[in-house]
Amino acid sequence: KRVLDRAAVAEAVGDGEAERAEAVAVPMRRMQLPALAAHVAEAALRKEPDVLKHQTTLRKQVQQGLEAVARAAAMKLGPKLSLAMVMADAETGAIVGEVGSADYFDASRSGWIDMTRVNRSPGSTLKPFIYGLAFEQGLVSQETIIEDRPADFFGYRPRNFDMSYQGDVTVREALQLSLNVPAVKLLDAVGPSRLLVRFRRADVRPALPPNETPGLAIGLGGVGITLKDLVQLYTALADRGQPARLGDGITGTPGKLDGEPMLEPVAVWNVADILSGVIPPAGAPQRGIAYKTGTSYGYRDAWSVGYDGRYVLGVWVGRPDNSAVPGLTGYGTAAPILFEAFAKSGIATTPLPRPPAGAVRIAQSELPISQRRFALNASGLLVASGREPAPQIVYPPEGAHIDLGAKGGDLSPLMLKLQGGRAPFRWLANGKPLADLSRRRTQQWQPDGGGYSKLTVIDSAGRAASVGVFID
Repeated sequence: KRVLDRAAVAEAVGDGEAERAEAVAVPMRRMQLPALAAHVAEAALRKEPDVLKHQTTLRKQVQQGLEAVARAAAMKLGPKLSLAMVMADAETGAIVGEVGSADYFDASRSGWIDMTRVNRSPGSTLKPFIYGLAFEQGLVSQETIIEDRPADFFGYRPRNFDMSYQGDVTVREALQLSLNVPAVKLLDAVGPSRLLVRFRRADVRPALPPNETPGLAIGLGGVGITLKDLVQLYTALADRGQPARLGDGITGTPGKLDGEPMLEPVAVWNVADILSGVIPPAGAPQRGIAYKTGTSYGYRDAWSVGYDGRYVLGVWVGRPDNSAVPGLTGYGTAAPILFEAFAKSGIATTPLPRPPAGAVRIAQSELPISQRRFALNASGLLVASGREPAPQIVYPPEGAHIDLGAKGGDLSPLMLKLQGGRAPFRWLANGKPLADLSRRRTQQWQPDGGGYSKLTVIDSAGRAASVGVFID
């Protein structure tokens, strides 16, 4: 040990520096070195042990925020539970924050295991992609009625998480409530293999049980997927259907994936419009994100994945040894961590993309007959695909005399109503079109005088209906 007197120090560094040095307390023990992104650092050293400097896409502020949330959540979760988080930029594929466990140095939680890269059952987190395919194929709209009742799919009998059933619900409600039977019905219609083909467009290949073909259980978590791959799938929902390949600057190069989009933009907008309406967990602030939760069979995994117009954040909670954790749920356990992590990341919210051309929410009463109710017959064929009845004008009726009560020389407008037909519709009065094409089954007509008039409506299939009325 060498002891320097103050005079010698002042002579070497100056009086000001010496005073500042004296004001700093001397540590009496070895301090813990910074250990941000321990799992990423370990992967970098394993890949290139001789390199002195490793460059990643992680952002220090984001990483510090996520790790702080992970430590606080671990204290509440109790012993032996771990959690993992991945936050990615959907535009570039860059991972900006990654937490492999609650605490790398906590042996009781097996903290050295990087749970972002371990295959686990995703629960209900794949349901948005099923609904997206159904929207894309025109099988349903948001307000289409679908049944949530006990169903048997050739021996497979899915049940809801709470063992109850809601009866008739809209497609929007079915996804927001994460009902199992409606999701399986839609997956049965679009096809499990087709769903996996769409996942390949995002360069994600979930692990199927050995020697098994894709089945309906996929919709409820019957595959294995990593948190990193799940976030990669959701980059397509955050960026109008175009997925990105994730990379942390060490194990892969990030970037947008070439080829066809995973889903069409209108379908992606419908999914985001529904998921952005899911109620946040109790106490969580409104942040303007769309999110989905999931709980695997036996309460082994709790998931929550959320996204805004640019960033995707995925959260997993569970035990690394895959043991059951009674009471563990996506909504109750993982979702609060998701909202807290978004807030502590320091990243400002990017608004969700605006509706693309053709994206619109249509009231149930305005839907074409084929989309008012989704149902399958005994042969597994879509009842909804049957041909709609021809349009029929229900008001005014044929030959009616209608008093529109002239006020100051002007007649009141006449409300026209129709049933059946396929939207959009074109209305004509005495051979002249009234306005632009409309998807609504009601229309207003302003007569220019009294007497006999002929009203006609033509649907998108070219079918027409007419009535003759007398305006008094």
